[in-house]
This record gives sequence, C-alpha cells and structure tokens, in this order.
Amino acid sequence: MATQLGFDLPARTALGRDDFMIAPSNAVAVAMIDDWRRWPAGKLALSGPTGSGKTHLAHVWAEQCGGQIVDAATLTDDNIVGFATGPVAVEDVDTIAPDMPAQTALFHLHNLLLAAGTPLLMTGTAAPTHWHMTLPDLQSRIAAAGHAALDAPDDSLLTAVIAKLFADRQLTPRPDVIPYLLPRMERSFVAAQRLVTALDAASLARKQPVTRALAATVLDKDTPNAG
Repeated sequence: MATQLGFDLPARTALGRDDFMIAPSNAVAVAMIDDWRRWPAGKLALSGPTGSGKTHLAHVWAEQCGGQIVDAATLTDDNIVGFATGPVAVEDVDTIAPDMPAQTALFHLHNLLLAAGTPLLMTGTAAPTHWHMTLPDLQSRIAAAGHAALDAPDDSLLTAVIAKLFADRQLTPRPDVIPYLLPRMERSFVAAQRLVTALDAASLARKQPVTRALAATVLDKDTPNAG
C-alpha cells in the first residue's frame, strides 16, 4: 500500500443519496425521507444523536424535492417569506426552545408552508415530544408531524461511517485499523468523528499512514479508559 503524504487536504463531506449507509438503525428513517410525498400533513420530524446522519438525510431530501435547508436559530419573521417559496428543511429545531422570536418565526413558516401544501422537514436530537417549545401552538404542530428516528449505530453501520469519514478526508487506513477501533472506542457517531479527526491530524503531523499503531496512540489520548 502506498504511503500517505503529509498534505493538509480539506475534508469533503459526501452528502449524496448513494453516500448514506443504510442499516437497521436508520432504515425506517431513510424510507420515510424517500417517501416524502406521503408525509402526514406534509411534514416530518427527524431525530437522532449528533452525527447520526440528520444533516446528510436533510441534504438527500432537499436534493430530491428541490428544497432549502436552514438552521432554526437563523429564522426571523423577516426571512421566512423567502424560505416559504418551496420545500424547507429546518435543522436543530430543539435548540430554539429558549428563543421565542425563532419559535414564532418557525410557527409562521409552518403555517405558510401548510397553506401552500409545501413539505416541511424538521430535525432535532431528541424525539419531537421532548423539544419543549415554549410556544404551545408550535409544539402542537410539531407533535402532529410524522416522526422518524435515527438510532445508535450497530457494528456494521459504525464501520461504514468510520470508513466514510476517512474517505471524506482522503485517508486510506490500513485494513486492520477500523476493526481495531470498533471494540475500543465510545459507541457513538460523535466519537467516530473525533477519532478520525485526531487520526488525520496525527497522520499529517508524523507524515505517516493511518496504522493500527497510530490508532492505538490516538485512542489512548482520546479514551483513557479504553482497553
């Protein structure tokens, strides 16, 4: 295998439909995204832990339906008319629970989209019943949406996610690296992102390929209690 050179290349996150790995933990959510024309009342709430693929699926959906993607915290009464011209994915809705102006803007955007028969995708970390909007009318409308959850990854999905994270960074780890990481790392997408970022930095700094020995060193620093 060719030795990797120490070039500081930017990570390129692949967000196409074919780049999303389907596993039992996300198959229902993927099916509901693909079947967006039949969402109840034209809206869906998508939940899952950080790094589980919500943004990726939002991009897949937006590409399918010609929609826009917006961060919930950026919504205002001044900009919602522009967003209401077509399908909209509003990300991180659960983060605006303390933000009444953003909640009010989302409420008005919801009503504009509903009146136009235009679909709305909303994402958050917890299930939508736990988004705790302080605007009761908004929370009731969220509760009326369909819901799809992205669950914690199994081994096959975590393997695929780590491989994709390496590919996004244009890294080719030795074949024994991912099997070595799996039983020793925290079982989360966030941990996978953190480890791959650390391995990328270590590989660049040492001008070495990503090997099991390098992975062991990075794991020891990242997860002191790893076995």
